[in-house]
Amino acid sequence: MMLNPAEFSAEDCRELGLIKSQLFCSSCSSLSDYGLIELKEHCLECCQKDTEADSKLKVYPAAVLEVCTCKFGAYPQIQAFIKSDRPAKFPNLTIKYVRGLDPIVKLMDEQGNVKETLSINKWNTDTVQEFFETRLAKVEDDDYLKTNRV
Repeated sequence: MMLNPAEFSAEDCRELGLIKSQLFCSSCSSLSDYGLIELKEHCLECCQKDTEADSKLKVYPAAVLEVCTCKFGAYPQIQAFIKSDRPAKFPNLTIKYVRGLDPIVKLMDEQGNVKETLSINKWNTDTVQEFFETRLAKVEDDDYLKTNRV
């Protein structure tokens, strides 16, 4: 018998250790792969039904990482990412220094319009790189100088 998704309230789910607003039903099916079959029933009662749009990550043609250099002390993981060779792997990523700003990423469409803005102040260096690997479109042109315009 398939349980009706989203039967439990957000508070009920929180007591079970599940965050209803962030749990998609497609995640529940993979629990058995990790030997967590006993959680599946509660998972299905707390999850949100996936939509076709949610099942695929949106990939963007460009992104801007904005941060203030004065915040590097508070966010050494972001400084480590920026100062390393990692940003060079993403020619469609621009790093912009904005006075007083905590680190954020702005994902943009082809026209340069901001479509998503995310705070990355709790991300580690590897997470930042993985994010750009999955959410930034791959640039086919090998001439990075040409594609990394500001």
